[in-house]
Amino acid sequence: MHVSPASRRRLVATVPAALLVLAAAPSLAQPVPPAAAGPGAVAGTPSPVPAPGAGAIDWLRRMHEAARTTEYVGTFVVSTGAGALSSARIWHACEGAVCVERVETLSGPQRSTFRRNELVRTFLPDQRLVKTEQRENLDVFPNLLGATESSIAEFYDARPLGRGRVAGIDTDVVQIVAKDAMRFGYRAWCERRSGLVLKLQTLDARGAVVEQSAFSELQFEEPVPVVALTEMMDNTQGWKAERSKLEPVKPEAEGWALSQPVPGFKPVSSYMRPIGEPKFFFGPRKRILQWTFSDGLATVSLFIEPYGDQVRQEAAQALGATYTLSRRLPDPAGDWWLTAMGEVPPRTLEAFARALVRNR
Repeated sequence: MHVSPASRRRLVATVPAALLVLAAAPSLAQPVPPAAAGPGAVAGTPSPVPAPGAGAIDWLRRMHEAARTTEYVGTFVVSTGAGALSSARIWHACEGAVCVERVETLSGPQRSTFRRNELVRTFLPDQRLVKTEQRENLDVFPNLLGATESSIAEFYDARPLGRGRVAGIDTDVVQIVAKDAMRFGYRAWCERRSGLVLKLQTLDARGAVVEQSAFSELQFEEPVPVVALTEMMDNTQGWKAERSKLEPVKPEAEGWALSQPVPGFKPVSSYMRPIGEPKFFFGPRKRILQWTFSDGLATVSLFIEPYGDQVRQEAAQALGATYTLSRRLPDPAGDWWLTAMGEVPPRTLEAFARALVRNR
């Protein structure tokens, strides 16, 4: 089945059934384009280029700040080293503290996803169904979740590579180098005036590109206003509505802990998510624990649920830079099923799986 993982960079991914909960929130951690039009256009608010010898955090903060207020319309394309290709049309507008985004898939199953700040609403035309959920984190690169200057400097370095052009716009090219094998590196093309990321490559330990994302076409003269996108988002008349309510929880209170931390990754959120339909008409829905970690660039989510009576097969999957690991966790009181997912090397997911323990 095709669903869209919330761990950030994939348009469409084939993942285990436990991740069906994420179909309501397809995410795009896209490079964000400039707010001016035309070949060679200059975008956004000027932002000083980091001085020679600046660290990764200086470049990343510049990219992050630039991504917050940009308005644009563009076609976004994701390609993997294995040849998979996905694309979407994106409208992004901001007004004060309100940002609204519309994402229309151009490949794979048809769907339209709107995000207004933390509210996400996905329209599925084939089912005449609209799904709504609340989310805390914006899926832009870099999101710097839980990151401090010292933690970024410990695990990443920056190497300016010169200049380039993307969609007719002049850029500075910088490589974000991972200092260990637990995370990927990145190569980013940043609009020279503002620091907005127009193109992003994810690199493995050998420097090979495992995934690339970029805008192939950009329009900035007349971005769709916030009010127009909001009206489209709120027009649910004639659609069957389904709302997913996330319940914040403490993993320790649910009986879960890590026996040892995975280097660089800190917990950033944990929720109980309802999934599927109740077994009986008035019965409770099945719930799954989502425990999310980040090192400031990469994100890993652990999905934990009772094993149940269905047949499951342990597996490891990859789509571009997103890896998924599924594993049975034996427990005398009843086994559990773990799905670990993130844009990290497989060894990082293995480290999380080995460290996850039941504490009651």
